[in-house]
Amino acid sequence: MSCGIVSVALHLAEFEGFSRIWLAVGGAVWLLLVVVFLTRLTGDRARWIDEADTPPALTGVAATSVLGTRCALLGWEPVAVVALVITVVAWIVLMPAVIRHWVSPTVGVHFLMCVATQAIAVLGATVAIAATAWWLAAAALLAFALGLGFYVAVLVRFSFEQLRVGAGDHWVFAGGLAISALAAGKLAAAAVVVEWPGMLHRTLQVVAVVIVGIALACYAVLVVCEIRWPRVRYDVRRWSTAFPMGMTSAAALTAAAAAEAAWLRPVGAVLVWPAVVLCVILLVASVRHLQSAAAA
Repeated sequence: MSCGIVSVALHLAEFEGFSRIWLAVGGAVWLLLVVVFLTRLTGDRARWIDEADTPPALTGVAATSVLGTRCALLGWEPVAVVALVITVVAWIVLMPAVIRHWVSPTVGVHFLMCVATQAIAVLGATVAIAATAWWLAAAALLAFALGLGFYVAVLVRFSFEQLRVGAGDHWVFAGGLAISALAAGKLAAAAVVVEWPGMLHRTLQVVAVVIVGIALACYAVLVVCEIRWPRVRYDVRRWSTAFPMGMTSAAALTAAAAAEAAWLRPVGAVLVWPAVVLCVILLVASVRHLQSAAAA
């Protein structure tokens, strides 16, 4: 998921070669996780069932949607459509179980309910633009509204103590907003293609810019919290930090184009690099962690 959104952000920042490298990395990681998923499904079904009703299960939905979106930007529409079908089916299967096992107070990982839903909105709007499909754009708009509802539902129960003690997933507090802004920007672009009323188009433009502004403010708060309460030890949940960082960049770049807010473009172009650096660090740390676990 993190590698995929970094690839999208680099593409939007016009670093196409570098973007494709990260797409390849993200695709390789996705395939590895599919193998893990199938292994648990067939070899440890009890564990698979236990994990399927928790928010982290929605990571697969978001990751597949993000990679599908990147493929659509490359013109690989059939791949994007397959990804969209997979994510919608997975969302329908997983989301009811996650909602039934709702707990309070919420932590950063619970914002994946918003992220997974908005990821479908982003992919749906992207495919709708390529296919000029008004009905798909309308479905993406519905997913966008539902995603915002999930964000608010998690936020009102969120333990802000996580900003001090969170192990990395607390960054999804900002990531949920960033992907919502990206969805609004994609829908604003889709509104022109499918010829929605001008008022709806302008509303989506404003919404995209407003949510990006809030996401940037949250990003700044999270950076201050990291400086105030450093957490430098490796934790797999740090991948949930890289994703919001990359998503904020992609959202700013998308809103800059879709909402004609030129001032956002340099912001997005700068923010992509911290996400790239963190992804490199996490890739190296993850490999070392796996090597240590295997040796033990």
